[in-house]
Amino acid sequence: MSQINRRSWLRGLTGAAGLFGLDSVFTAKPTDAAQVGPNDKIKVTKVESFVLKNSWVFVKISTDAGIVGWGEMLKDDAKACAAGALEVGDYLVGQDPCRVVHHWQAIHRGAFYRGGPIKTAISSGIDQALWDIKGKVYGVPVYKLLGGPTRDRIRVYGRLSKETGVNAMKTGPRGMGRGAIKYVEGQKYVDEVVANFKALREKVGPDVDIGIDFHGAVQPPTAMLLVKALEPYQPWFYEEVVQCLNVDVMAEIARKTHIPLATGERIFTKWGFREILEKRAATIIQPDICYAGGITELRLIAGMAEAYYTPVAPHNPQGPCSLAASLQLAACIPNFLIQERGDNEYSDLLAKPLPPVRNGHRPILTDPGLGITIDENKLMAQVGEPMEYRPRFDPDDGSVVDW
Repeated sequence: MSQINRRSWLRGLTGAAGLFGLDSVFTAKPTDAAQVGPNDKIKVTKVESFVLKNSWVFVKISTDAGIVGWGEMLKDDAKACAAGALEVGDYLVGQDPCRVVHHWQAIHRGAFYRGGPIKTAISSGIDQALWDIKGKVYGVPVYKLLGGPTRDRIRVYGRLSKETGVNAMKTGPRGMGRGAIKYVEGQKYVDEVVANFKALREKVGPDVDIGIDFHGAVQPPTAMLLVKALEPYQPWFYEEVVQCLNVDVMAEIARKTHIPLATGERIFTKWGFREILEKRAATIIQPDICYAGGITELRLIAGMAEAYYTPVAPHNPQGPCSLAASLQLAACIPNFLIQERGDNEYSDLLAKPLPPVRNGHRPILTDPGLGITIDENKLMAQVGEPMEYRPRFDPDDGSVVDW
């Protein structure tokens, strides 16, 4: 029986679905048992967005075939992203969801104002959901639609663990009980930061890779002091040594140290990463699949980076779609380095556990689409008001400091 005939036959049974035990095909788990093949026609029927109490933002795209796709968006400005996804829904409803790149172009170029965190986050979440649908239509994980695997397993970092074998982590520069908030920190502060990192290095040993995340919250004069002072202890990389708005400042610091610089979590689209790569402002890039343009755009950014011999370490501070989409990318690009928070399990949102991390690596996800199944009951239990806006201030004089 052909796919189209089988689908029509099953739809003809909807009135008696309960009698034949087929009601689950159309209701309980539509993403697991949708009756559609790659040659069938399929249309988007609905776009929904959900803001969780921890500020994560999810988008859900439904189709007339029963297939559902999920994606994630920016957690800052959560309500704006959620509302923006619904606006894009006015365009998507009635469209073929499998024209993923076409829709990315239409959403990005169809707007007069382009780029930036909110606009690109909206594109990113929708892009993930569309790839999720397309993978399910073809019955394969997304990485197989993007050229197949370039590796057998995916290295991750997060919490050091003998059980999982994770042997890579990040820390921040801390001294005197705080982060580096002064324009020029004094010798006492710098010495304490170095002493703290030295103690960490001695505790975990040379087999552990330790990145230092400046989080873009350190002013350039202090950043340069810390970069040089920490060099003898061989950090794995320095992340976001300064804000990314002035690429020349990052490039200047990069030229003055042999430790790799990493950046990317607040850079958007291929156009944003072009200048970083051209000026060698970073030798590791960290695009976020929820902020920088989704799977479609990160695949192109990775290709650009490969031409500069630059590895990709996807940023991930968020939920299961973010991780799953990043793992799909990691599986199919040649210049992947490591996945942030790839050891998270997200059991509070998933219907099916992720394959476990072993020897510091996550197995490639093999289920269709993004490779995960969102438990909608679990997700809805966490929907609510996002976290409140919280600027930071210098305790000494009350001036605003970077977050």
